[in-house]
Amino acid sequence: MDPEPAPGVPRSPDPSAQHRGRSSHVSLPERNRSPWWELGRRLLAALGILVGTVLIVYLDRDGYQDGNDPDNVISVIDAIYYTTVTLSTTGYGDIAPVTDTARMINAFVITPARIAFLVLLIGTTLEVLASQGREQFRVARWRRKMGHHVVVVGYGTKGRSAVDTLVNNGLSRDSVVVVDPSPLALQDAHADGLAVVTGDATRREVLRRAGVAEAEQVIITTDRDDSNVLATLTVRQLNPDAWIVTAVREQENAPLMKQSGANSVITSSDAVGRLLGLSTVSPALGSVLEDLLSYGDGLEVAERDLLVSEVGRQPQSLPDQVIAVVRDEKVYRYFDPVVTLLARGDRLIVVRPARELPWAPRPGTHNEDVAE
Repeated sequence: MDPEPAPGVPRSPDPSAQHRGRSSHVSLPERNRSPWWELGRRLLAALGILVGTVLIVYLDRDGYQDGNDPDNVISVIDAIYYTTVTLSTTGYGDIAPVTDTARMINAFVITPARIAFLVLLIGTTLEVLASQGREQFRVARWRRKMGHHVVVVGYGTKGRSAVDTLVNNGLSRDSVVVVDPSPLALQDAHADGLAVVTGDATRREVLRRAGVAEAEQVIITTDRDDSNVLATLTVRQLNPDAWIVTAVREQENAPLMKQSGANSVITSSDAVGRLLGLSTVSPALGSVLEDLLSYGDGLEVAERDLLVSEVGRQPQSLPDQVIAVVRDEKVYRYFDPVVTLLARGDRLIVVRPARELPWAPRPGTHNEDVAE
């Protein structure tokens, strides 16, 4: 068993995970097998049709006539020759079936085999070429559209919940890129309609493929604090301006994550523990907090612009329940003397109904003038 690291020191990366991350590729959400695997499989099927037809012709060689051989002897070479020119629809006519049995076999066995041979060989080749070109075009188009997107490192429970929250708040799934080395994560992300870069996010090349340098936000949610630290450092090197949100399992690693360049650090184990404790001490308070963290019904926490009609008013006097005010990129609690009166450019953190109700309208959602 590996020894536990000292407090504040994250574990070292898993060497096997690093090895898996050395090769990465962009994978868009579409279930495809390798085109070359498909080509090889169908070529083998075409070869099987060819060999089977040669055997049929050779075993029934007495039913064929060779116009170029006075002795009319059909050899193995003749059977191969007749099969190839017949399946390829060339049909020179120098070897031809003459008996009723041979003609029936040609009509009901060799003719369907010819059709299958052409479909497998020519059709598959065109399909492979078209599939490769189509996939390269899709990836190139995807790269051109990337910019100001969100990169999610790790597609476990936390990563999926983060993506669901982003999508529920209006972000397009086309603007989300998942980075994860796991085949299971690849399958899950594709099922959710997300593009995936397979590889280890602590490696610079993998993050480059995900377009981290042009990303607006990066969410890092792997299950290891050491991997999160290395990924945060690498992301910050590639993109000094990205907003990085990182999850840590242990609170003692949160300062280290901040020093690595994370703008926001969420302690998953402590947050769950506090919610469990509050739900035990006060079940009503726990249910309210769970309601705030869920999406779609009940209450939600949201950020919105200040309206022109709200300038100069106190936060407590607004229709929404204001809990904080964002001014000059700093967050103030609603009772802070600095934000006693609201000013242009402020943004509000509010608690409001998740769905607008007739008796509870949602200011800022009806084309009101914004106090920018």
